[in-house]
Amino acid sequence: MDRHSKSLTTHDAEEDPRNRALQIFVNGDIVPREQAVVSVYDSGFMLGDGMWEGLRFYDGVWAFFDDHMDRLFDSCKAVSIEIGMSRDEIHAALNATAAANQITTDAHCRLMITRGVKAKPFQHPKLSQSGPTVVAIVEHSKPSESLLEKGIRLATVPQIRGLPMSQDAKYNSHSKLNCVIACLQAEQAGADEGLMLDPHGFVNTTNACNFFIVRRGEVWTSTGDYCMNGVTRQKVIDLCRTNDIPVREKNYSLYEAYGAEEAFLTGTFGAQTPVSEIDGKPVGEHAAAGPVTQRIRALYKDLIARHVTQMKARQD
Repeated sequence: MDRHSKSLTTHDAEEDPRNRALQIFVNGDIVPREQAVVSVYDSGFMLGDGMWEGLRFYDGVWAFFDDHMDRLFDSCKAVSIEIGMSRDEIHAALNATAAANQITTDAHCRLMITRGVKAKPFQHPKLSQSGPTVVAIVEHSKPSESLLEKGIRLATVPQIRGLPMSQDAKYNSHSKLNCVIACLQAEQAGADEGLMLDPHGFVNTTNACNFFIVRRGEVWTSTGDYCMNGVTRQKVIDLCRTNDIPVREKNYSLYEAYGAEEAFLTGTFGAQTPVSEIDGKPVGEHAAAGPVTQRIRALYKDLIARHVTQMKARQD
């Protein structure tokens, strides 16, 4: 495989020196970055026992906040983690953290909820007796322009997204080892990220983002049965349906992915990131985003602008 001069990830951001002096929300307090610590007995550190959300901040608005909270609260309920905060309290905490960092736009938040500090260093959930740990990191963050210029190189990896009875991929959990292994496999194959299959061998998702292809004018993505049902993924599907872009959630193989005219990834951070190659095979004839991807990017940007305007009107 040809290598870029610098390996890319879907979370590459423009360097911002202001992030060196961040203020971070930890269990109700907003503290300097170097003081933002949790116990070595914390369930998240010890076991990956927790859930998280990534959110974008545009012009004073947390984009699609309700959608993210739906997923967070459903996930925590499913694994019996009591968040200890209402949606409004979480919203206020994120706003306060952004304000403490003088952030008004172009920011990314990683909100993390774990089962909390354990009485003893063992697995049983009942050993977490002091309530949840809640952390919010709000950074100045804009996706790197090189992502749009070069696109992401994917390599199909042996690590798969498994069945719901093992670890349901719909959980946005702290337990990301499956995805970390997939990323390592791709990197060691000379790519940027891993393209993961489902248990039946159909194309599913990458180690970090949802995956779409464009074939003969149609936009395809997986059924969603074995992947994180991303907020941005659903927005793209909805935008296609309301703008006369044929879109299908279906099973398809690598054969069809290799023959795609375009491919792109979706995620809260990067929105829509073009894919330049899969397993060393160039995707389509475009060095970066093709025409359908460009149209979807424009529609999504307009959706964000309308959403921000609507949310500001409600706040007023």
